[in-house]
Amino acid sequence: MRVLPSLLALASLPMLAAPAEAKLAPAERKIVRTVDAEQERTVALLERLVNQNSGSRNLAGVEAVGRMMRAELEPLGFRVEWVPMAEVGRAGHIVAVHKGNGRGRRMLLIGHLDTVFEPDSPFQTFVRKGDKAEGPGAGDDKGGMVVMVAALRAMHAAGTLKDADVTIVLTGDEEDAGDPIAVARRDLIAAGKASDVALDFEGLATEDGKDMGSIARRSAGSWEVRVSARTGHSSGIFSRGSGNGAIYELARILEAFRRELPEPNLTYNVGLVVGGATAALDEAGIRGQAAGKTNIIPAIAIAKGDIRTLSREQESRVRGKMEAIVAASLPGATAEIRFGDHIYPPMAPTPGNRALLDRLNLVNRDLGLAPMAALDPLKRGAGDISFVAEYVDGLVGLGASSAGDHAPGETVDLASIPRQAKRAALLMTRLSRERR
Repeated sequence: MRVLPSLLALASLPMLAAPAEAKLAPAERKIVRTVDAEQERTVALLERLVNQNSGSRNLAGVEAVGRMMRAELEPLGFRVEWVPMAEVGRAGHIVAVHKGNGRGRRMLLIGHLDTVFEPDSPFQTFVRKGDKAEGPGAGDDKGGMVVMVAALRAMHAAGTLKDADVTIVLTGDEEDAGDPIAVARRDLIAAGKASDVALDFEGLATEDGKDMGSIARRSAGSWEVRVSARTGHSSGIFSRGSGNGAIYELARILEAFRRELPEPNLTYNVGLVVGGATAALDEAGIRGQAAGKTNIIPAIAIAKGDIRTLSREQESRVRGKMEAIVAASLPGATAEIRFGDHIYPPMAPTPGNRALLDRLNLVNRDLGLAPMAALDPLKRGAGDISFVAEYVDGLVGLGASSAGDHAPGETVDLASIPRQAKRAALLMTRLSRERR
């Protein structure tokens, strides 16, 4: 992990709002004016992106959005490549590279082309309502992609993009990642290893009307417990010969999880349980069937759930606790736990990430905006930046502010787009001038 230099001097800097543009360099003032002047162009791009369905399984639709983004990036000097992902059952990714002067910090910008809304969703159309707009992916993440484009266009107009070393990765399956995930995220991880800073253009988090900075995301993984037990007539339950049955053993395990695992920044949910004389899950592991009678001791029980942690160390430690609980079986039963391979790793709140938020708050000061406090990671789900978090300092939430994501009625705050684009463009401009 490369750590950005500490900004302890920030503690002595006044963070009161300053007059707009008062502390900006001439090129930065040009950036601000360009973002404001092009707001309607930016909203028009958002409308076109939203009206093109790009559900993760709509491969042609994801490719179409990729072509739209190519048309925006190539005129800015990016070499844009489409990386097909047929081998993992998904459309593919955009990888775009802008070569600068090779001296400043190498930046990785992250976003995604897909949405959760497939072609059969009734929610398909962009509808503007003053300073708000509804539409599938209007916030997540098409709103983020237009913030990215608006920031880069403004840098281009002000002449600050030409020296910046920037790689953009727009995944086509963030909402429903392909399998194996190591292949699906191969290009993103490679880009992260070759960068100094990662900026994630998913949605801006707000609390009580205040914009928040995100320097951490928790992991997202899964687990499955399977219990096998001696079966027989129910009159023998709890006896030495018959034991406790599979369902009581599974209940013991789940209750022990509930009582013994809690700690800060950890959650673990039980999402599906089946058990009986027979029980099985479907191939996708999201539906179950069971059969049994009240007078038969159940022979099998299965539970599936998720686990979310803030660090690799926490994940390893909690897994060990879960394995120990599962191993202490009741008489007559045996249990095993398996952890899924389809895992989003954690993004821990490192000193380097905090230093990056400090830099963003210097931008906020100079724009006359309030400082952004760090968001509680419990309030931010897993995302693509986590795949590069162990290699590079990062910041999340540079996209637009929105509400109701992942559901019909998803609404983006259009007024947040220029605010976020200015922040991103100034931050990138300044990072491009810092020596590696």
